[in-house]
Amino acid sequence: MVYHMISGGPRAVAPFSHAVEVDGWVFITGQMPTDPAAPEAPLPDGIAAQTRRVVDNLRIVLNGIGLGLEHVTMARIYLTQFERDYAALNALWPSFFEPGKLPARTTVGVTALAVGALVEIDLVAKRP
Repeated sequence: MVYHMISGGPRAVAPFSHAVEVDGWVFITGQMPTDPAAPEAPLPDGIAAQTRRVVDNLRIVLNGIGLGLEHVTMARIYLTQFERDYAALNALWPSFFEPGKLPARTTVGVTALAVGALVEIDLVAKRP
């Protein structure tokens, strides 16, 4: 196994590696909508802005190990306001991927997330 911590990547909010790789599979830790350049800054307002920031952070981790969103096979999304934010998330989600090439996905409503976030996303990717 290879444990990755990405220089300049999102600040860890708990003890973890940004990603762990085994046999070409890469498991990316759930990312928060924090700004890596200003981790103490307020979170973006609303589900769309927070989702974009989370995906930007996931891209930083993926790019740091030579991968991109096109390598993602599975996404798990956690929402604190599921009923309110699910439709907005669904409207935005396809914009991050090539048409017709969406990863498998599970979306779950949760009672709370670290740093008061509305959304957290973790990924599974596969090296070509």
